[in-house]
Amino acid sequence: MLNIYIARHGQDGDNVKGILNGRRNMPLTELGERQAKEVAEKIKAAGIKFDKVYASPLKRAYKTAKIISDTLGMEKPEVMEELIERDFGIMSGKSHIDIEKYCAPNILKTETVTYFLSPEGAETFPQLVERGKVVLNKIREKYNNGNILLVSHGDIGKMIYVAYYNLDWKEFLPKFHFGNSDLLLMSESSPADTSHVFKIEQHNL
Repeated sequence: MLNIYIARHGQDGDNVKGILNGRRNMPLTELGERQAKEVAEKIKAAGIKFDKVYASPLKRAYKTAKIISDTLGMEKPEVMEELIERDFGIMSGKSHIDIEKYCAPNILKTETVTYFLSPEGAETFPQLVERGKVVLNKIREKYNNGNILLVSHGDIGKMIYVAYYNLDWKEFLPKFHFGNSDLLLMSESSPADTSHVFKIEQHNL
C-alpha cells in the first residue's frame, strides 16, 4: 500500500506578521524551526519511516523538510517544483486583513482563514487541484507502496488532498485548518474525513 503524507512548513517571517506570502521566499522563524522539529520528533516517536522526502523549492518548506529528514537520519529532501505554494497574484505581500477589501465578494470565509478565490494574477483552486493531480501522478509513477512525505504549503497542500480523494474543493476548504507543521495522511486505509496525523500548536494562521 502507498501512503502519502503531506506536511505544511513551519512558521515563516510572513506568517508571523500576517502577510500573505504565496511565493514570497521568507525563511522559517525560530518558532517555525521548533515546529518543524516538533513534528519530526512526533514522526520518529510514532515509528513512521519514509522511503523518500520531497519538498517545495521555497525556503520555508525545504528547511522544514530538511529538519525532518535530519531528525530521521535520512538523505536530504528532493525538490519537486509542483509542490510550490499557490501564486497569490496581486495579493502577494498584502496583509490578510485586506482580503475582503481587495477580493470580496469572491471569497470563502472559514473559522480561521478567509480564502480569496480569483484575484488578478492568482492561481485558482481548480488550477491547484490539477497541479495536485500532477504531484500525485509523479509519486505513483515511481512508487507502488511505502511511505512518501511531501513538505509543502497551505493552499496547494489542501488541494493535493482534494485531488487524492476526488473531493469538491469548495466544500472541502472549510473542513479543517492545515496549520504550520501539521501532518496529513492520504491512503487507501485512511478515509478523507480522517485527515490529520499530527497537529502542532498554532501561533498564527
